[in-house]
Amino acid sequence: MTDISSALQRVQAAIGSAAQAAGRDAGSVTLLAVSKTFPAAAVREAYAAGQRRFGENYVQELQAKAAELQDLAVEWHFIGPLQSNKTRPVAELAHWVHSVERLKIAERLSAQRPATLPPLNVCIQVNVSGEDSKSGCAPDEVLPLAQAIAALPGLCLRGLMCIPEPTQDAATLAARFGVLATLQQQLAAAGIATDTLSMGMSGDMAAAIAAGSTMVRVGTAIFGARHYG
Repeated sequence: MTDISSALQRVQAAIGSAAQAAGRDAGSVTLLAVSKTFPAAAVREAYAAGQRRFGENYVQELQAKAAELQDLAVEWHFIGPLQSNKTRPVAELAHWVHSVERLKIAERLSAQRPATLPPLNVCIQVNVSGEDSKSGCAPDEVLPLAQAIAALPGLCLRGLMCIPEPTQDAATLAARFGVLATLQQQLAAAGIATDTLSMGMSGDMAAAIAAGSTMVRVGTAIFGARHYG
């Protein structure tokens, strides 16, 4: 068994334990393997171990890996900040985009989504911690943005995403993740049904699952430490 295969098993077991502790079915939480900065060979290795969903942060890296791994039925998720001049390749290659924070980005993704493909699954990224350095729209902007996105033909609004500030304080984490869960309830009350809360990473996965996460984005715990440069 390879290192990545073993790591995937450990992460899936951790998801199961966290779900059980929260009184949830382990099957209600999807694992997104965040492969940014790791080579296509690592994705191929994880794919061979049964992983199908992979997250990328950079457009150029998504393009390169999608080309190199086109023989595999990978489900690509774009999870990084997206500039309006780089939406086309994402609209053409990705199955999901988690980081929609402005209507302009959503409109471009919808217009550039090939008609031969199903609508692009999208999540609205919410800045739940109010940090100036963080991407995402403000919580009070979510409902009008969701209403506008729901009307775009090339997109399918699936839910919400957040990246809270790094903290070891359990109460703070619970509050941040709770904002997203509350917003999802508000959307439902307004007639906008969603099924996805994309929240939780290697370090805060259990807290996210306890708060209702349906998709955790895990990189380091699967592929190891990242080396930027």
